[in-house]
Amino acid sequence: MLRFRNRDSYTQNKTKEYDDMAMKYLSYVLFLLVACSSIYSLMYERHRSWYSWILSSLTSCVYMFGFIMMCPQLFINYKLKSVAHLPWRQMTYKFLNTIIDDLFAFVIKMPTLHRLSVFRDDVIFLIYVYQRWIYPVDKRRVNEFGFVGEDDQVADGAEVTVATKEEEKKTD
Repeated sequence: MLRFRNRDSYTQNKTKEYDDMAMKYLSYVLFLLVACSSIYSLMYERHRSWYSWILSSLTSCVYMFGFIMMCPQLFINYKLKSVAHLPWRQMTYKFLNTIIDDLFAFVIKMPTLHRLSVFRDDVIFLIYVYQRWIYPVDKRRVNEFGFVGEDDQVADGAEVTVATKEEEKKTD
């Protein structure tokens, strides 16, 4: 039996709050854009049947949903003013995947909407890189392995302090 659940550390912090807020507002934008796009398509584009129009509308919905699913992370980074929680190995994989998609978007004939969806990944990734550049890494945050960067420094500093105190006692 497969079971999905939130980690307690995720449900009790600001990241979850900002994630929920971003998804709420972006879902409103998604529904508005899908409705407007569908109406525009119905009024100004030729379709062979109602089935064709419905399929076209659902396809544009999928592309918009893919874009909107990447945006909450940008909002979370902005609100926290930190990128320490980003999985950079996964981002590297997505970057390589995006480069390959871009190459195929130029080489292979495909619908314009699909080409735009390929380039939206580039825009989002460039914003991620910009956020990585402007926001410092918060060493107080717990990483994916459960370690905090300041704990190591504090532990090293405590050992140094104890060692210097012992040396002072020996010299006195």
